[in-house]
Amino acid sequence: MTAVTSFDAAPTDPPPVPPANGVVFSGAESPFWRLLARGAALLLVTLGIYRFWLQTDVRRFLWNNTEIAGDYLEYIGTARELLLGFLVAIVFLGPLYAIFGLASLAAQWLQQLAGLFSLVALAVLGQFAVYRARRYRLSRTVYRGIRFHQTGSAWRYAICAMFWWGMIGMTLGLAYPWAQASLERFKMRNTFYGDLRGEFIGSGTRLFFRGVLLWFVVVAPFVLGLIVAGAMFDGTLVGEAAKQGTRSGTNALDAAGTGPAAAAAILGTIWLVVAVAVLYPTFQAMVLRWWISGLRFGELTATSHLRTGTVYRLYWRFAWMSLVLALVVGVVGFFAAKVVFGADASASGRRVPFEVVEISLAIGFYVITALAYSTIYQATVKLPFWRHGFESAELKNVEVLDRVRAAPATGSPVGEGFADALHVGGI
Repeated sequence: MTAVTSFDAAPTDPPPVPPANGVVFSGAESPFWRLLARGAALLLVTLGIYRFWLQTDVRRFLWNNTEIAGDYLEYIGTARELLLGFLVAIVFLGPLYAIFGLASLAAQWLQQLAGLFSLVALAVLGQFAVYRARRYRLSRTVYRGIRFHQTGSAWRYAICAMFWWGMIGMTLGLAYPWAQASLERFKMRNTFYGDLRGEFIGSGTRLFFRGVLLWFVVVAPFVLGLIVAGAMFDGTLVGEAAKQGTRSGTNALDAAGTGPAAAAAILGTIWLVVAVAVLYPTFQAMVLRWWISGLRFGELTATSHLRTGTVYRLYWRFAWMSLVLALVVGVVGFFAAKVVFGADASASGRRVPFEVVEISLAIGFYVITALAYSTIYQATVKLPFWRHGFESAELKNVEVLDRVRAAPATGSPVGEGFADALHVGGI
């Protein structure tokens, strides 16, 4: 009896099993590093103009490697759109900056009024730009051939955001949970995937009770330090010290408790900085879990299982790579300074050319260092944060996506241009 071998009957590998939560990120880290390194080099050569192309490439990498329920997201925006939007924004903002500059040359009271008005105007424009930029990004995001889109008034969002940021400032951050919940509800009820409307059900009160302990650990000692400093400080004696001579003025300052008050304020500030640095990953993971778990698209629900330790690990990686970079930059900078200053000292009578060289080298060194830190941050924080954020999401009722129909979606790149010009842009 002869055995019959058939190539048609040969065993094949089983099809890949989709992830249980329906979300997976397939982008490898090494090509992303190459993309960022090439982009940083071109940013340096083009004096920053290449950032529109780099931003587009980064978004395509992140979007196009994100798989949801077996299908990938797609980013269809172009660098040309971002460049044109930025130029339009500059044409609008240029005269505005010129007006503010001229007002600063007027009378003292007009300078103060113009300064306050410019601060408020730019803050409102920044929030306006954030909303319009989000509209642009959504309109350039495609899933299963259907676009996302956003409606709603950007000016209304900007006014709401300014109100909530004012409340956050007056309450030293305690209003943050309700501010986030309100603004996310505004954004999501105006967000659509085709004809499927979004919704946000996250509770500000729930986020408050989750994070109030962090607030007490971070902010309360800082506030206590300021209160103690204020109690120790006697302002009337400082006024007298200003009218007296150096010796008697110093004695009056000592009597006013300037030293202990300054020490209490400095200690409170140091605590604030250290506590923020140590606990920020905890805060970020908590807020991201809350945000993802509050997202809804019809019957489609999401629940995040992001672990806080995961966020700490990616920040720790960024920290040690940044320290290595700082060491390299310090060594290279030391030897470069020795060479430049040595050449400067040996060249008598030619100070101006060497001063120009020194300034140029300092600026170039700073730009290269900043680009290197930006590259490390995007590769070690932004990319893993995107991946872990998506893959931590457990989706339910994904079959709702099968019934979505396309709807008109438009979004001007001008909003993205405003965001870029005002330095309030996002991914």
